[in-house]
Amino acid sequence: MSGSNGGPPDGGDGKSGGGGLGDPGDKPWQPLTQTLPIPTNIISPYRLLIVFETPDKTKNPKGRSDLPGVDFFVSTADPEKEPPLVTANTILSILAVEYPVEKVACYISDDGGALLTFEAMAEACSLADLWVPFCRKHDIEPRNPDTYFSLKGDPTKNKKRTDFVKDRRRVKREYDEFKVRINNLPDTIRRRSDAYNAREEMKMIKTIRESGVDPTEPIKVKRATWMADGTHWPGTWANPIPDHAKGNHAGILQVMLKPPSPDTLHGSEEEGLIDYSDIDIRLPMFVYMSREKRPGYDHNKKAGAMNALVRSSAVLSNGPFILNLDCDHYVYNCMAVREGICFMMDRGGEDICYIQFPQRFEGIDPSDRYANHNTVFFDGNMRALDGIQGPFYVGTGCMFRRFALYGFGPPNLDLLPHEKKGGGGTESGEETQALKATDFEPDLHVNELPRRFGNSKLLSNSIPVAEFQGRPIADHATVKYGRPPGALRKAREPLDATTVAEAVSVISCWYEDKTEWGNRVGWIYGSVTEDVVTGYRMHNRGWRSIYCLTKRDAFRGSAPINLTDRLHQVLRWATGSVEIFFSRNNAFLASQRLKWLQRLAYLNVGIYPFTSVFLIVYCFLPALSLLSGHFIVKNVNATFLIFLLLMTLCLIGLAVLEVRWSEVSLEDWWRNEQFWLISGTSSHLAAVVQGLLKVIAGIEISFTLTSKALEDSDDAYAELYLVKWTSLMIPPIVIAMINVLAMVVAFSRTIYSTAPQWGKFVGGAFFSFWVLAHLYPFFKGLMGRRRKTPTIVLVWSGLIAITLSLLWVAINPISGPADTVAGESNFKFP
Repeated sequence: MSGSNGGPPDGGDGKSGGGGLGDPGDKPWQPLTQTLPIPTNIISPYRLLIVFETPDKTKNPKGRSDLPGVDFFVSTADPEKEPPLVTANTILSILAVEYPVEKVACYISDDGGALLTFEAMAEACSLADLWVPFCRKHDIEPRNPDTYFSLKGDPTKNKKRTDFVKDRRRVKREYDEFKVRINNLPDTIRRRSDAYNAREEMKMIKTIRESGVDPTEPIKVKRATWMADGTHWPGTWANPIPDHAKGNHAGILQVMLKPPSPDTLHGSEEEGLIDYSDIDIRLPMFVYMSREKRPGYDHNKKAGAMNALVRSSAVLSNGPFILNLDCDHYVYNCMAVREGICFMMDRGGEDICYIQFPQRFEGIDPSDRYANHNTVFFDGNMRALDGIQGPFYVGTGCMFRRFALYGFGPPNLDLLPHEKKGGGGTESGEETQALKATDFEPDLHVNELPRRFGNSKLLSNSIPVAEFQGRPIADHATVKYGRPPGALRKAREPLDATTVAEAVSVISCWYEDKTEWGNRVGWIYGSVTEDVVTGYRMHNRGWRSIYCLTKRDAFRGSAPINLTDRLHQVLRWATGSVEIFFSRNNAFLASQRLKWLQRLAYLNVGIYPFTSVFLIVYCFLPALSLLSGHFIVKNVNATFLIFLLLMTLCLIGLAVLEVRWSEVSLEDWWRNEQFWLISGTSSHLAAVVQGLLKVIAGIEISFTLTSKALEDSDDAYAELYLVKWTSLMIPPIVIAMINVLAMVVAFSRTIYSTAPQWGKFVGGAFFSFWVLAHLYPFFKGLMGRRRKTPTIVLVWSGLIAITLSLLWVAINPISGPADTVAGESNFKFP
């Protein structure tokens, strides 16, 4: 870095030589410049943002934030497969994010309607009173308590406060008790329900005896699930009955943490408690939601749950930005929300529909046997898409612009009235906010809002408010479409009973009838990969997206490390891609607003499962060549070898470019190549078959939820060695057996041949060996734990090998030349 200033004016003596600045008062017109030699690969496609904030006490005496609100969405469906302790830790990490407290609201959707999840969230809110201020006081990172207390190393490193050790010890003790309570919740709920049900049964018996009726049949009492306050749980019961079962229960909405005050609230120092006297102890708003479900309605799985969250949050908090996370993905970087907001608030950010963060996983085996990290995709493909129209939406770790989810296109400055653009910060907040539906979309009439969004007036009225609050700050004349500075410092309206009742009504199962929810508005229905389709619809309307790679991972989660679970996960993704290919979401039918390179990327999403057919053929070709005795090509000449060499060099060059540009290690790249073949010959092929069955015969495919349970075993990777049979394993096993058999047959034929052609054998065997090298992780998974291979596998492998050998000898017996002397062999070492 170098500094320079303009030279003295004509006639000056230049006494401030040596590069000094001199007296700026003498030459007020003189420019001051600094040259920063920053490489272009750092600046583009990413930007360097330097923010200087000077609070104006006269205009903002209480120091309120002007940042837009952010609503966090967390989805869960089954507490048996998604442990409540994991979900509670995710919620705690969200409540402790480094963002203005009054601007954050967290919502959890419990699609199973389980009391276990509800009470676990209540316990999490209780612990948050202690955990969140502790994180703020000592700059804790990560802010997932389970992960933080599991870190190895010195916890006092970089801690400045002297009371850190005492505070940490107390919080750790409280968290250990919290885990015990969460883990005991199933027994607690069961014992409580049994006690209340026994009391109800005694009441009924007493009533019958007092009436003088002698019942001839045993008394039947509903085995209800009871809440701690002695009332029936309105959701799913442990012993389901009509109106209290999965897929048939009332809607539930509980504000567990009310909206905080807009001004800072410091704690106090009490005897035996942590000193929070200089720490903001406010907590963000937190809402538990379980949408209504009734028989006869298509609830559209996760997409329907997310749309219910969009509607209820629009009524309660209406944050202009939405960040959705899976229940097992927690906030690993408390500053990640601010980094995403920087893109939205930057000049030109008004046409960004979402910010996609990369997915990072914990608990993966060190070798990443089944490419669970997806490093090539997240560090290569997604970064490349960032230079076109933006990355795909991949289901979690994504910050949405709420207005884009409502089905509108990006703002068109040419269509908006000049006095409503908000350019240059000259218009007042009221003038800029007074927009009509026709300002966003000329074809949409005000009377058509109920047909698109439903009958809720609060929801319809919240749309222009969310659009206005999500604009960039118009603090400079170059910002052509923004909001005035300071427009969002106003305190939020307190919640009342009418607002909460409206939020309950918008999560009813009938609300979406005859509306465009799931068709144009919100998450799109009709595919098991609703995430990709939702992002595609936004790009197709002209929006763009951003890939936000932070120095410290923004979010972290878990992924299945078991072979069977991994194959079924890929099967679900591939089946969704096949559905996209046969739907109107095919990129062939995209509008002109979708850029051509982005169109090719979306075409690849729908086409890649069909490449499994060609991949199967390629895997069998080497074996057929060895068995038949004919090489893959008829004549192996110089032309073929040169063509093969050039093609190989091109593939190697492409791989090197991918590795160098995306900084992916060679090991990660090779693991990705191996699992590409494994999944291509199993899950992708099955997805094509199932997708065709759904399109042609209308047969629906159901998928089991991937288990995310915690392992109690001492071995953190015990699940990796668990062998669970699935029919998806049949094609890779057949491919491997055929190739091994072909190599044995070709070797036997060559070694007993009177004129061995070893070059021909080596050429054919190389390609078979290359196929087997890609399948190595697959068979390592079939072997189970190292040095603990199941005996049945060894027995069957030996029997199959002996049977195939005897079968080949019977079909093609070995015979020597006629003049061979008895007792001698015609074998010659090659």
